[in-house]
Amino acid sequence: MARSPEGPPPPPTVQKLRLRYAKRGPLRFASHRDLARALERALRRSRVPMAYSAGFTPHPKISYVGAAPTGAASEAEYLEIGLAQRRDPEEVRAALDASLPPGIDVLECVEAAEGGGSLADRIDAARWSIELPGIEPAELSAALATFLARDEVTVAKRTKNGLRDVDARGPVASATAGGAAGRAILHVVVRQVTPAVRPDDVVAALAAVADLRPPSPPRAVREAQGRLDDSGTVADPLGPDRAARTRCQGEHAAV
Repeated sequence: MARSPEGPPPPPTVQKLRLRYAKRGPLRFASHRDLARALERALRRSRVPMAYSAGFTPHPKISYVGAAPTGAASEAEYLEIGLAQRRDPEEVRAALDASLPPGIDVLECVEAAEGGGSLADRIDAARWSIELPGIEPAELSAALATFLARDEVTVAKRTKNGLRDVDARGPVASATAGGAAGRAILHVVVRQVTPAVRPDDVVAALAAVADLRPPSPPRAVREAQGRLDDSGTVADPLGPDRAARTRCQGEHAAV
């Protein structure tokens, strides 16, 4: 006969909150596992009333979406949490932010709209800024023109199953060059694919097609994640929730 968990079932989820946070400075070298542990400890310290899964080993209801790779900074990391008691989203944001170490900053918290679909369904692309020390903007522009003229650029990518050849050109929706003397900056929008094409893959592709090789390691910052629209803009994934809340508040005020 199968055993059943002892005690009453956990309280149901009564509210879902979606958060955007940043990882900055030295914390860009933290792994996703380290960041998840820090966030879960901060949720406990700030006494956020988390909802938990049922079973023999209950876990807090937290969903992470599209974590940036280790070594990359980000202004657009997202997670969703389920609460067993309703809370004001801004109070949760402030309490959680105060409980986290410097370099992990909670920037926004909104309540998930009913029937709005999953947060993951609203993300299919990311916008990156990649600083290339020791490279002139004109050098980058020339290399980028060669790269964008190709239909495919294959690079070797290390995956959990070993090295694998991937196309670093196909997922690139757009790319432009900027920066200042001795410090070129690549702005690039990359669609989600499997395996994911990361900033270092794009830099490797520039080396492959134009021998562009920065003398110092590039520094990547993810500036945005979201759905890529027809204009090439990466839409804010929290926008629909924010709009639904504003619409609901307006309806209540009109009653």
